[in-house]
This record gives sequence, structure tokens and C-alpha cells, in this order.
Amino acid sequence: MNTILIAIIIANALFSFKGFNDLSFFRKYEFHMGSVRAGEQIRLISSGFLHADIAHLAFNMITLYFFAPVVIGHLESLSFVIIYFGSLIFGSLLTILFHKDDYNYRAVGASGAVTGVLYSAILLQPDMMLGIFFIIPMPAYLFGILYLLYSIYGMRAKNDNIGHTAHFGGAIGGYLITLISNPSLVVDHTFMVVLLTIPIIILFVMAKMGKL
Repeated sequence: MNTILIAIIIANALFSFKGFNDLSFFRKYEFHMGSVRAGEQIRLISSGFLHADIAHLAFNMITLYFFAPVVIGHLESLSFVIIYFGSLIFGSLLTILFHKDDYNYRAVGASGAVTGVLYSAILLQPDMMLGIFFIIPMPAYLFGILYLLYSIYGMRAKNDNIGHTAHFGGAIGGYLITLISNPSLVVDHTFMVVLLTIPIIILFVMAKMGKL
């Protein structure tokens, strides 16, 4: 496994476990809209290394473990790092856009970064298959779309501390960074480029209609 990928997974685990056991640490580095608007921009990145619980951490890191090697294999390590952190920042920025007036809004998770890597991997290798629960075969693009549709549900339900809005920002970040660095994908994988925009379009249409 790539050294940079291992380092990112370890950093997420260490930071998250520290947060599990130290509430003051968790509150200091989580995404909190009031604190961000007060100038604590470090939270835009630090919140991406905290998680709500072990299940949240495990899901994100397992997803990253499966999809990151595809991005690294096609684009090399530096591009992977740019996509990971670029998607993380895109996720935080979209969260600000959607929740800028909710000063009590809080969220944590690497979901934005991971979703960006997921979208990048699907664009680069659209015929990729996954084994859901290591048994059920599913096309990776279907998993990616369902993941974002679940995120819409989470944004509407508002019943957890997971940064569902960041999923979309991350997807947009990974999508754009990958296409900008590899514009030939628009021609080579046109169907997938169009298909992956559907949940993103749904998000903005629902937001425009006031459904989120």
C-alpha cells in the first residue's frame, strides 16, 4: 500500500481516537460554523480528521482504502494528495455555503475528501466493481451515486453529527480536479462524466426549491 495513503489513514485514526476520548479536543477542531465565521479556518481541515464514532471512521477509511489505489495508480501520489485535500476543502466550503447562517452547525468526518477520491476513481476507471459486504457485486458508479443520495437524506434528516453536505462538496472537488487534470476523460468516458453529475444536480435543485 502507498506510504502516503497509510499516513492519511493513520492520521485520521489517531486524530479521531483523540477526539473520542477528549471532548475539549473534539470541540476545538470540529467544524463549527460560529467558530469558522469568527476566524478559525483551521477547522475547515481539522474537522476532516475527526469522526463521530468508530463506525463512521471505519466506513470512511475502508472506502478510502478501496478507491485511493485506483487514483494513485492512474495519477501518481502527488495528484492523489491534491485530490484528497482539495476535496476536503471543497467539502468545507460547500458546507459554509449551505449553513452560513446556522452558527450552531457542527460536523466532522473525512467524508468530503473520501467522496472526492471516490468520484475521481470512478471517472478514471468507470468499469470498476465493488463487493458490498465483500459479497454483493455492485458497479462502483452506482455505489457513488447511492452514497450521495444517502447524503441528501442525511442533510434533510439533520439527526447526526456527520458532515453530509461535505460529501457533495468533496464529490464536486474530486470531479473537477480530476477532469481539469485529465480533460480527455470528457471524451473517453462521456457517459460516466454526465452520470456522476446527476446527484450533484439533484442537490442544487432541492436546495433551490428549499427542500434541504
